[in-house]
Amino acid sequence: MDTAKTPSAFGQDTLDAVTHERSLGLPGTFALWLGANVVVTTILTGMFLAPDLAFLHAMTLVLLGSAIGIVPLVLIGVMGQQTGMTTMVLARGTFGRLGAAFPAWVNLLALVAWSWIQALLAGMSLDYAVQSLTGYSNVALFTVICEGLVVLIALRGHLGIETAEKLAAVLMLALSGVVVFALASNYDLPSIVEMEARGGLGAGVAFDIVIATAFSWIPLAADYNRHCKSLRAAVVGTWGGYVTATLIAMGLGAGVSALSVAIGFPQTYDPTQLLSGFGFGLPAALVIFFSVLTTNVMCVYSATLSYMSTAPRTPFWKPALVIGVISVVGSLIPGILDQFQTFLLIIGSVFIPAFSLMIVDYFLLGRERYSADQLLGHTDALPRVNPVAFVSYGVGAALAYYWNWVAPLDFGASLPVFVITGALYFVASHVSRRAGRAVA
Repeated sequence: MDTAKTPSAFGQDTLDAVTHERSLGLPGTFALWLGANVVVTTILTGMFLAPDLAFLHAMTLVLLGSAIGIVPLVLIGVMGQQTGMTTMVLARGTFGRLGAAFPAWVNLLALVAWSWIQALLAGMSLDYAVQSLTGYSNVALFTVICEGLVVLIALRGHLGIETAEKLAAVLMLALSGVVVFALASNYDLPSIVEMEARGGLGAGVAFDIVIATAFSWIPLAADYNRHCKSLRAAVVGTWGGYVTATLIAMGLGAGVSALSVAIGFPQTYDPTQLLSGFGFGLPAALVIFFSVLTTNVMCVYSATLSYMSTAPRTPFWKPALVIGVISVVGSLIPGILDQFQTFLLIIGSVFIPAFSLMIVDYFLLGRERYSADQLLGHTDALPRVNPVAFVSYGVGAALAYYWNWVAPLDFGASLPVFVITGALYFVASHVSRRAGRAVA
């Protein structure tokens, strides 16, 4: 069954190749990735950059890091657009029919952890909004309500998510404008440009954090861009939407962080805390709420598709419901937000090598293994496991661990790991093929 041919189905999205009646044009793709990344976790990342770095220096790194870091995501999205396949089904072409279960389970666990953070932040934001209007506060209850809404949107499938992202993109741009206007009206906002760097975070590490943020989105790319109507929409819409969103979100986080330090307030990324006394706390809280809600929908949806790639006969709605419940339970883990920066680096270590292999395999080594018949069929057209891919991945993951935690590089580990892993796999694959022909 082609998911694109059942637009009214509820909880029935499948892994089948999308080939007809695709739903995302250039504006829709731009809005999807804009809405996805104007999110509180990206705003929180901006807090790590300033005032440790001068504000303009930080924003230059954000522009360069997001513009470069988004390229692998765009390429995986192109793979989805050209084949109509989800990300983890595409992984079968690189890792093998059974070997692809490894990145699928890693992706599932990572997205669930990501969803924990998103669910808690959404509940906290909705709690603040309700409390400011009624005086009632119950973070746990509002977390459950938010996650319930997330699951309902996810069950509507990709069409529900696309609609939600378009609405959210418009709302978040408008609300972000209101928040910036309120900050400028009540504080000396331009003064943050003149603040000297406080030190503590090197430019290389900051650049790597921005790169890692972009890389953290790679597992979701093909899940959504397989619905793009054209290659232009998949490339231009994704690149433009993501870079614009990152500049807005990290710029807001860095600006609020620098401003809070400048006025002697405890450092924060949350504009709600600076504006609650001026009557603008509600719009600030709504920015946080809508951004988290829409991003969490994408996490739950892609986590569900990842599980389905390991158990293809499972109907979509069952894992979606289970993952939603797990997200609520996990969001109540004490101190989970304190581990966010470490989580970003772990994501980079796990996923950068895997998707470097997939990009090299598809674009440089050959696309003959990426047809629907081979990826979705039950034949022996694909190997069960690709040992060259796993050895190359192991080397890349080891380098990522070493350069992130044992002997950190001044300029960060993300790009070196990505390039080295891909180059190693390219060379090793050619050597393996020549050896195989020699034996034959």
